Amino acid sequence: MAQAALAADAIAVPSGQPVTLAEVLLDQAPGQPGQTWARFRFLAPQIARGTGTVSYDTAAPDMDHLCGTLALPYLADRGMTAARVVISLSDRELPFGAQDPEATQFFEAYRPDGAACMWEAF
Repeated sequence: MAQAALAADAIAVPSGQPVTLAEVLLDQAPGQPGQTWARFRFLAPQIARGTGTVSYDTAAPDMDHLCGTLALPYLADRGMTAARVVISLSDRELPFGAQDPEATQFFEAYRPDGAACMWEAF
């Protein structure tokens, strides 16, 4: 199930880089029937290899912040739950699951725990 959630305005993140929400996808957890994963996909042009100014180490706190301040409230406001929240940053628009060797993408997964996002290693 996909839900488009397009936003034109930049979202404030700790690094100060411009980040915009591209889409929210809800899908069945891989290998876990009945479990939902909520994927929040963001555009973050400054993570681009070669021309970008934001490294993974700089962007990691942004992903933590986006999980706690945007993803969890989004789910709660809609009465939804998820076994995992995946935050992804991409330097360009890409269809979900598409491969582009020129694209830079960062991903982190979290387990919602009340009002907190608990980091989960992939």
